[in-house]
Amino acid sequence: MRTAIDSSVLWSIFKGESDARDWVSLLVSARRESNLIVCDIVFAEIAPLFRSLADLDSRLEALGVEYDPIDPRSAFLAGEIFKRYRKEGGPRKYLVPDFLIAAHALVQADCLCARDRGYLRRYFPQLRIIS
Repeated sequence: MRTAIDSSVLWSIFKGESDARDWVSLLVSARRESNLIVCDIVFAEIAPLFRSLADLDSRLEALGVEYDPIDPRSAFLAGEIFKRYRKEGGPRKYLVPDFLIAAHALVQADCLCARDRGYLRRYFPQLRIIS
């Protein structure tokens, strides 16, 4: 089993936000049953929090998180769903990264650990979201 992690979760943990302990507990529990992974989008989104690649790698390793790049099937699915979202009047122009993260979790993992922002459940109804 594989659990993908959204950047919102890691931002909370690495910035020490009020819910950071809850997220760490959730990841510790998930890690008992699955491998924890992040895609390249998440990796890039959290990179500004660190001084170096080695620092970022070290912090992810400490959490037991592995890097798993987005494969073409996931990227294509994200594009298809984003197109539907825009046709249905989706107001934001720059959601492609969020759709890539969700598609990666759907195709390459078993679930996504993320804050529920509503559109994930609507546009990825098959995706199991842990929040």
